[in-house]
Amino acid sequence: MNADLWQKLLLMLENRLEQGLYTLWIRPLTARVEGNTLELLAPNEFVASWVRERLIDVVREAAQELTGKRVDISVAVRKPAPVIESATVAPSRSGSRPGAAPALALPLDYRPRPIADTRWRFSFDDFVVGPCNELACAASKGICNDGLAADHLFLSAGPGLGKTHLLHAIGRQLAAKTNRSRLSIACLSAEEFATRLVLAIKAREAARFKAEFRESVDVLLLEDIHFFQGKGKLQDELLMTLKALQARGCKVVLTSSFLPRELDQVDPQLVSCFASGFLALMDAPDFATREEIVRRKARNLMVQVPDDVTGLLAERLTTDIRQLESCLNNLVLKARLLGQQITTELAWQVLENYAAQSSAPDVERIVSFVCKSYGIDEAELRSKSRSQQTVLARNTAFYLCRKHTGLSLSAIGERLCRKHSTVLKGIINVERELSHQTPLGRQLSSTIGRLSA
Repeated sequence: MNADLWQKLLLMLENRLEQGLYTLWIRPLTARVEGNTLELLAPNEFVASWVRERLIDVVREAAQELTGKRVDISVAVRKPAPVIESATVAPSRSGSRPGAAPALALPLDYRPRPIADTRWRFSFDDFVVGPCNELACAASKGICNDGLAADHLFLSAGPGLGKTHLLHAIGRQLAAKTNRSRLSIACLSAEEFATRLVLAIKAREAARFKAEFRESVDVLLLEDIHFFQGKGKLQDELLMTLKALQARGCKVVLTSSFLPRELDQVDPQLVSCFASGFLALMDAPDFATREEIVRRKARNLMVQVPDDVTGLLAERLTTDIRQLESCLNNLVLKARLLGQQITTELAWQVLENYAAQSSAPDVERIVSFVCKSYGIDEAELRSKSRSQQTVLARNTAFYLCRKHTGLSLSAIGERLCRKHSTVLKGIINVERELSHQTPLGRQLSSTIGRLSA
C-alpha cells in the first residue's frame, strides 16, 4: 500500500461526503500506513469514537476502491509527545500547560466558514425555473437584492427538488455583490451547527461560539432544520441565535423537507420564528421543466442528447431531480465508455437501474413493496416490534409514502399504526443516511430505487 494513499483518499472522501462531515471529522485526522493497515489518528477520543461509529465503513470502502483489495482500518488517538510520520491534514491545536492532563481539543476551528472557504456549488444561472419552483426562486433572488419584504426565508421541499441548489445560489450571489471583508456568510447544515455547538461546550468555549454566530454572522444559510426535532437544548440555542440575527437585521434562509407546522417536537417559539419570514414551497417538476433540466444538464456535459431520449428520461423520472441528473450522467458515461451514440435503446438500459416514476404508487403498493424487500409481513410492519430490520423497513415505508403520496404525516401514521412524531423521526433518519452516503444510506437508496411504476 503506497504511502500517499491517505492523500488520495482525502480527495475521494471530500467529493463523496457532505462538506460539513468532511470538514468536522475527516480533515482533523492524520494517518500512517503499515503494510495492509491504514491507521487513522484523531486529535482526541471524542473524534476517534465518532469516526469509528459512523464513518469507518465509508473510509474502508473508498480505500478498497483505490487499492483494489481489502484494507484494514483502525482509529486511534494521536499521541502529543512523539512526532508521528503521517500525512497531516490540519495543524494540531496545542497550548496545554506542562504536566497538565490533555484537554478535549476541538477537532477544528468551529467558527462559521467565511466566504472564501465556502464552495458555492450552484448558481441561479443553472437553476431551471418552472411552475413548481417559480415562487421559491423569485423569493431567493429577492432576498439577495432586497426585493423581498422579509429578511427571513423558509424553503420547503421534498428531497432532490432544489433546496440546496437555491441555498448555494443565494450564498454565491451575496458573496459576489458585496465587499468580502464586510459580510460574513455562514452556510452549514443543522447537524453541523449542532456538532459545532457540542464541541464548543466540551472545549468550554460556548460563549465564543454564541458570540460568533450571534454577533459576527451577517447571513445564516441553514439546511435541514428538521434535524433539531426533539433536541430541546439545541433548539434553545438556535432560537436565541435567530432572535439575535433578527434584531441585527441579518438575512436568514432555512430549508427543510417539512413545513414548520409539521414539526411537533419543536418549541412553539422556534416554530413561530421559522414561520415569521416568507415561506416558499417547491413541488415535483412538471414534464416541460424536467425536459429543460435534461437539456440544460446535457449542455453542461457538452453532449448532444436526442429529443426522444430527453423526453424518455423526463417521462420516466418524475419526482427527484437528483435522480434525473444522475441517470443522464450515467447514460453519457456509458455511451462514452462504449464508444456509442446516445440512443433510446441505450437510455432504456440505463433506466433499468432507476425507479420508473411515471405513475405514483399508493400506500398499499408501497407497503407491499417494503415487506417484500425486507422479508417481513404487513402485520409485523404495523406491529410494535423494535427489531432493527422491522424499524428499517418501517422507516423506509414512511419515507416512500411521504415522497410518492399526498398524505400528511398524521395520515401516514394512521395507515401504519404509528404516531405523527414517529413518522417524522423515521423519515429524518432515512434522509440523513441517504444524504451522508453511508453504507446503510446506499443500501436504502438501492432499495428505494427498485420501487417501479
